[in-house]
Amino acid sequence: MCKDCGCSKVGEIGIHSHAGAKEHEHEHGHAHEHGHAHGHGHAHGHGHAHEQGHAHEHGHAHGHEHEHEQGHEQGHEHGHEHGHEHGHHHHHSNGNGRKMVEIGLSILDKNDRLAERNRGYFMAKGLLVLNVVSSPGSGKTAFLERTVKNSANRLKIGVIVGDLETENDAVRLRGAGAQAVQITTGTVCHLEAEMVARAAGKLPLDELDVLVIENVGNLVCPAAYDLGENLRVVLLSVTEGEDKPLKYTTMFKTADAVIVSKIDIAEVVGFDREKALSNIRRVAPQATIFEVSARTGAGMENWQRYLQEKLSEINQQSSFVSI
Repeated sequence: MCKDCGCSKVGEIGIHSHAGAKEHEHEHGHAHEHGHAHGHGHAHGHGHAHEQGHAHEHGHAHGHEHEHEQGHEQGHEHGHEHGHEHGHHHHHSNGNGRKMVEIGLSILDKNDRLAERNRGYFMAKGLLVLNVVSSPGSGKTAFLERTVKNSANRLKIGVIVGDLETENDAVRLRGAGAQAVQITTGTVCHLEAEMVARAAGKLPLDELDVLVIENVGNLVCPAAYDLGENLRVVLLSVTEGEDKPLKYTTMFKTADAVIVSKIDIAEVVGFDREKALSNIRRVAPQATIFEVSARTGAGMENWQRYLQEKLSEINQQSSFVSI
């Protein structure tokens, strides 16, 4: 269960390396222990162990402990193996003078460990890795299509695409000339480090200069998940409103680059450029800002130079790393 939006791991997560080819792996492990002690002299213990084996492309680990003071005590422990870890310790009491205290423990330890593993692996291969995030409809895929086409004689780009259901974006990017792998996440509204590692195995990484991860359209949950990228790139379309950086501060605060997209229609939609740039700089002073149009190509050359510069930095670092 995602801590930010409540998305679950119901359904299949599929990795598609080309149109029509789907691979699914599922692993579900559940262990439940229930203990009840009642002050009127009854003690009840229940133990349940469930294991379900499926083939699935991701993993989770959830841990929850709950204590309730309501005349009797209940203890529950749940363990789930997935790509991140959830841990909560709740102490609930309500009614006359009773308190409720909730302490949230780290849910991202396992994901972060896998992300660091990804990062080291990618660096050893001299790859520049981008995690591209935005709201739905901001123009991520069109922006990446233009990036791939403009890089045809300069950079070899591979793309991992995350989407809830369809493989449409991967098909579009293959048409632009990129090698692309699609991850269909079902109900899961973000990509995780383990999903990326599995999908990356479907790409010829040794032949690539840049690996782009097009995340699921969402500015909330993806902000919490390190995928092993070098750069986090956030898109803001002129159609979305100038206050988006103020509403989604966590995402923008973690951005290395902010792309203001669809600038060719800025005047038509009444986009307040100065206000938008001011808000971006206020929330994300560390980010490099690019104003681009994927349709006309405006501003794309500056973006291409930025990628070349960052790749050169990665190549210098990777010369000290060996697999």
